[in-house]
Amino acid sequence: MTHDSVLDALRGVIDPDLRRDIVSLGFVKNLAIDGGRVAFDIELTTPACPVKDLMKSQAESLVRALPGVTAVDITMTAQVRAVTAAPSGGATAIPGVKNVIAVGAGKGGVGKTTVAVNLALALAKAGSRVGILDGDIYGPNVPIMLGLQQQLEADGDKIRPAEKFGLQVVSIGFMTKDEAPVIWRGPMLHSAIRQFFHDVAWRDLDYLIIDMPPGTGDVALSLAQTVPVAGAIVVTTPQQVSLADSRRAIRMYDKLKIDTLGVVENMSYYACPSCHHTSNIFGHGGGEKMAAEMGVPFLGRLPIYEPIRLGSDVGIPLVAAEPQSAAALAFGQVAAQAAAQVSMKAIKSALDAKGHIPLTPVS
Repeated sequence: MTHDSVLDALRGVIDPDLRRDIVSLGFVKNLAIDGGRVAFDIELTTPACPVKDLMKSQAESLVRALPGVTAVDITMTAQVRAVTAAPSGGATAIPGVKNVIAVGAGKGGVGKTTVAVNLALALAKAGSRVGILDGDIYGPNVPIMLGLQQQLEADGDKIRPAEKFGLQVVSIGFMTKDEAPVIWRGPMLHSAIRQFFHDVAWRDLDYLIIDMPPGTGDVALSLAQTVPVAGAIVVTTPQQVSLADSRRAIRMYDKLKIDTLGVVENMSYYACPSCHHTSNIFGHGGGEKMAAEMGVPFLGRLPIYEPIRLGSDVGIPLVAAEPQSAAALAFGQVAAQAAAQVSMKAIKSALDAKGHIPLTPVS
């Protein structure tokens, strides 16, 4: 039994999204052989990998089948990679942030901010370092949903983000009094967005989630002009009026050269907590059908569940309040699918001219 024979066996483990084996992807690290004991790390591209357990099981089975192997010790780790596509239009990367993800919707009232907040929490719960920027300047609700009431403080010549539930948070809501309207024209919005990105001391973030305002307007344009964006997630509900506006949102991101990471169907169904009967109050399958028609991934369905609303009202989002509930697990699945899309983009953006991945060899 040699290092090469172990690596040859591990070439049988294929990442289902990247469609390459984990050895050529550079995921196998710290391989050590001691008698019949084999130990190594599998370093994935996100802690929220949806097939992490499957890949570990496959790797263990393949190596254990080698002659002479008596024990296999696998440590699963993760190192989130940045999408490194060249920024355009004067956009500049944010220090301390690997990937910017916009969460938007074609219309209001579809639960976009609820999805953004719980998505951020699900990614953090999986082990990622996450921040959330409240880009909905006219309706900044992120502080309410996270139970934050404070003023932003200076950190040298930058702004120090607030922190709650392990998230780094910035919102215009920290700078205005309750119920005070923000009445700004386009140039003021652009200036605020630029300041939130580049004048905030973001610290070592794998993902910065942007809660976008509903519709297609100035903030989306400012986002595309200010920073390179890993991709956008579009939130919809199943009914036709929401789907029509969601199509416009996807086309807007396409025109801004921002890839759509996927569609999330919120309020997809209602499961009665007493009788467990499921009702499709707003229709069924519209989000998935639209995603297929437009050629973008479908990230998952989220239910109508009263504690989602209750948690948002009292400042304890569902993923923090009921982490093992079916609805919270649904948010976790959406987060895993979104993280997988970012990982695929990061790998593809790192390909050299010959289509090879320039990664360090197995140690």
